[in-house]
Amino acid sequence: MIVTGAVDVPGDKSLTHRALYLAAVAPGVSVIARPLTSLDARSTARILRRLGVEIGALRPGQAVRIKGRAWRKPEGVLDCGNSGTTARLGLGLLAARPIAVTLSGDRSLRRRPMRRVTEPLSLMGAQFTMGRSDGLPLTIRGGRLQSLIWELPVSSAQLKGALLFAGVAGGVEVRVREPAGRSRDHTERMLRGFGYTVTDEPGGWIGFRPDGRITPFEMTIPGDISSAAFLAGAATLAEGGELRISGVGVNPTRAGFLEVLRRMGGRVSLDRREECLGEPVADLVIHASSLVATRVGPREIPGLIDEIPMLAVLASRAQGTTVFEEVGELRVKESDRLALIAANLRALGVVAESAADTLRVTGTDRPPQGRVVTEGDHRIAMAFAVLAVVKGARVRVDDMSCVAVSFPGFAETLRRITRRA
Repeated sequence: MIVTGAVDVPGDKSLTHRALYLAAVAPGVSVIARPLTSLDARSTARILRRLGVEIGALRPGQAVRIKGRAWRKPEGVLDCGNSGTTARLGLGLLAARPIAVTLSGDRSLRRRPMRRVTEPLSLMGAQFTMGRSDGLPLTIRGGRLQSLIWELPVSSAQLKGALLFAGVAGGVEVRVREPAGRSRDHTERMLRGFGYTVTDEPGGWIGFRPDGRITPFEMTIPGDISSAAFLAGAATLAEGGELRISGVGVNPTRAGFLEVLRRMGGRVSLDRREECLGEPVADLVIHASSLVATRVGPREIPGLIDEIPMLAVLASRAQGTTVFEEVGELRVKESDRLALIAANLRALGVVAESAADTLRVTGTDRPPQGRVVTEGDHRIAMAFAVLAVVKGARVRVDDMSCVAVSFPGFAETLRRITRRA
């Protein structure tokens, strides 16, 4: 197969969530162009409507209008669906609001840990009622907050964003430390755009001062590099061709995938660079490539955590053994993503092992053949679907419907750029 053409990818998921939340607290009308319209983004819009915010429908190709206002107590439970970002960022903003709100989600989200965000928010002054587990459902009652100095247990944009949002909502200073490399910094960039002082300090510390103000805004969301990674992977594994992915966000804290792909021998370049509200944007141009194994170290992981399924699939076609270190956070994603990657690779005839927090994948040139179990994990589904471009491949993915969480229309897009050699 060859992969060729020019395509767009859905709007960036991280930026869409954050823009919706900030528009919801801005006193007036904001307009967001090219928002992601996936199930996760709709989960954020849905709970904000229940809190009294006016938000138009999220439709492909259409800008969305948001009228922010004071949040009201909702009736019943707020359903966050499959979206950990919806839940955790929402908790940050709810922490300063004197209303009781119960959050829940689907079975996958209810298994994901929440105490790592409720604990620091409790120290700031929010109150929580939780069940026996570490996750949802839980009830938060916000109130008057105090400043916080906190070391995160893992480098996580969701956790960091939740605490910075709490600083915004409560008008208090926050200092947080990320232990192993800087996670994506969309929250920091957006808050600086509203006049807040957000500093990068020695030792992995981030400082926030409540000296800005959230006002109504207009924003165009760039394409999501996490979604683009799957199409870039297909173009890399193809027998030939050139693929251009237009208008992708290439924030340095998100572009670790591109660096690792280049290190493995992937031919990828950036074209037509520009900037949108502090976020760098460019076209990705990718050519088919022969790959070699590499080592992905701990400090790289926060900048490419969502792309590890795709990188593992690429490693399965590379010469040698690729090692991903300290990727235990993948065990508490939408699935035990770490175990699932290894099990599915083995089902396709690849030597792969996940032990503790390390993943090892030994490449092969044998055509991948077998059945892939996704457990409803959208990134697993898309990563393994990409193997269809490999000559002689016969890969059956058990559930492609789950990709609607982040990339509606993925299968159709992949078919559109794929041609027989």
